[in-house]
Amino acid sequence: MSPFRNPRRLSVVAAAAVLTTLAPVGVTAAHAQVTRIRQGSATDVSRAAWSGPAYTMNGSGGIVTATMTRAIDAIRGGAGAIDVVVIAASGTTTPECDVITDLAGVNSCTTLTLTAARDGNDTQVNTDIRNAEFVYFAGGNQCNYVAWKGTALEASVESVVAKGGGVGGGSAGHHVNSDIVYDACAASATSATALDDPYDRSLTFTTGMFRWPHYADTINDSHFVERDRMGRTMAFVARAIKDGRTSGGKAWGVGVDRDSSLHIDRNGLATLSGGSAYVVLGDHQPEVAVAGQPLTYSNFKIWKLTNGQTYDFANRPTCGYYLKSVNAGVPSSNLYSGTPVTDCTTPPPPPPPGGSSFTEVEPNDSRSAANDVSGNTYPLTVTGDMKSTTDRDYFALTLNSKQKLTVACAVPTAYDADIYLLDSGGSTVTRSVNDGAGADESASLTRNTSGTGTYYLDVEAYSGSGTADYTCTLTKS
Repeated sequence: MSPFRNPRRLSVVAAAAVLTTLAPVGVTAAHAQVTRIRQGSATDVSRAAWSGPAYTMNGSGGIVTATMTRAIDAIRGGAGAIDVVVIAASGTTTPECDVITDLAGVNSCTTLTLTAARDGNDTQVNTDIRNAEFVYFAGGNQCNYVAWKGTALEASVESVVAKGGGVGGGSAGHHVNSDIVYDACAASATSATALDDPYDRSLTFTTGMFRWPHYADTINDSHFVERDRMGRTMAFVARAIKDGRTSGGKAWGVGVDRDSSLHIDRNGLATLSGGSAYVVLGDHQPEVAVAGQPLTYSNFKIWKLTNGQTYDFANRPTCGYYLKSVNAGVPSSNLYSGTPVTDCTTPPPPPPPGGSSFTEVEPNDSRSAANDVSGNTYPLTVTGDMKSTTDRDYFALTLNSKQKLTVACAVPTAYDADIYLLDSGGSTVTRSVNDGAGADESASLTRNTSGTGTYYLDVEAYSGSGTADYTCTLTKS
């Protein structure tokens, strides 16, 4: 969300075309007037049935003609024309309609600028919306848009989708079209701020405004790579789960980059036009999401889409993602890329009851570079993969006197991996080296000396490699 609108410029030709259709409505002395600028035909189309719904989710405020054209064609079924309404909360010009009116299949485009929450109940505003077949929310400040929750405008927009029309938006307009809206009503969050404290004052949300078919439990974000917003989307997802805002204990962040757009068809299939978009799934409770403390969350599942690629929101995939984590506010490296998991036949189990989980952070190929898991809650689920035939993953932990460590590792069929339990000097205390790809491993040791000591779990590739995860459960007794 940007605190300022994208520049809204009315072309000379468009200005001449709308002089006779400019009609202020809902004027009161208490606030600036609602403005209505209609371009194209002065008469709405009339038709018994439409073929949508269709949606466009844009990473920045401007119209992306590729997805807008697809939505128009889907709604009109390839024949006839539709009326479009653009809703804005500020500005006096019509950059969205300037583009839309030039597209095939458009009968008219009306820009409505609403400057107060009460404008959501304006009669002319709601008549225009209900007579339209597509509603586009312009860029700006989504806090202004969520103020229309509960007004007649909310129901009017929903009626457009219900009759087979469509809805979309860019930047702030993209935010308001998700199930859980990051409203930014207190301040605009950065990734650093959100990861350092997922309950920072800048993380505020609105729910119960729009829930589009196939798009439940989503949180949209915009200008995604351009403004480095992966971290804050991770925090949004963790907050949604922790706060119980989702229907099934899972949340999907949908981040779309600048000048990119998702077209979502009536069956829930999203297709990207432009540079990139990301779907970020959180499917378990965060390990640490507490006010005033950094976020810890393991194994966000991330799908990266490039131009022409798809994501099915109706049948959400269980494969093709890469994994990234946040540990004490520090995210994994290279958040915007990763090796997709292609072997999803045996997904990692959830953390044991009362325990936590941790995903390896490379490089961890030696004891000196070991991932420190000593501060985690046990039982602890550790996941990683053997990225090469010589890969080694080290995890450091501590044991108290007379404390027993037990490690049980589920190994995928893509490779054969062995485990070693080492003392603080690197000597092998015990090991498990079962033969065969997919052969599970287990080992245990007990600290028989006084005080607290450091130990290492060493997971080593014996033969083969791949992106499929091994899963090791560490218990102390």
